[in-house]
Amino acid sequence: MEYERVPFDVGTYEARTQRRPCFICAIVAGTHEVREHVVYRDDFALAFMNQFPPLVGYVLVAPIEHRERWELDFSEPEHLRMHALNRRIGRAIATVLPTERIYLLSLGSRQGNAHVHWHIAPLPPGVPYEQQQGEALSLRHGYLRIPEEDQSGLAARIAAAIETTDSGAATTEDA
Repeated sequence: MEYERVPFDVGTYEARTQRRPCFICAIVAGTHEVREHVVYRDDFALAFMNQFPPLVGYVLVAPIEHRERWELDFSEPEHLRMHALNRRIGRAIATVLPTERIYLLSLGSRQGNAHVHWHIAPLPPGVPYEQQQGEALSLRHGYLRIPEEDQSGLAARIAAAIETTDSGAATTEDA
C-alpha cells in the first residue's frame, strides 16, 4: 500500500527533543502525548512503531531504564540481550513485510534524544540504489502518513510475529 509523504518540520522536532523531557521515558511512564504502537515490552526493553516513519514498518527499540550510551551503560549480558531482541524484531518485521534489507542503527545524542535506542527500518524490495541507505532513512523528503488503523494493524502483526519468531534471545542468565 502506498502512503502519502508529508513534510517533516525539523526545527520543531529539534526544539522539542532538546527542551522536553525524554520521550522514551514518557512512553515507559505512559505520559507521552502521542499514542505509540507498542510491539514489544518486558521488564528490560520496549519496542514501538516510529511516529515519523520514512519507511513502512519502522520500529524503535529502547531499554526501559534511561541509559544514554550503549557502549558504556550496559553490561555485556545486557548488551547481548538488547541485540538479541533487535534481531528478533528485525526477523519479525521481515516475516510481516517484504524486505530487501533491515537497517539497524542507533541515533541521538546527549543534546537530544539522549535515551539510547535502536532504529529498525525495513527497506522494501525494488528501491533504486540511490534511494537506499541514508537516503531511505532521511526525513528531508518527509515521512509517511500512515493511517491509525493501518499502523495499529501493522503493530499487531509485528507483535504477533515477535512472539512466534525464533527467539534465539540471550537473556541475562544465558550470557
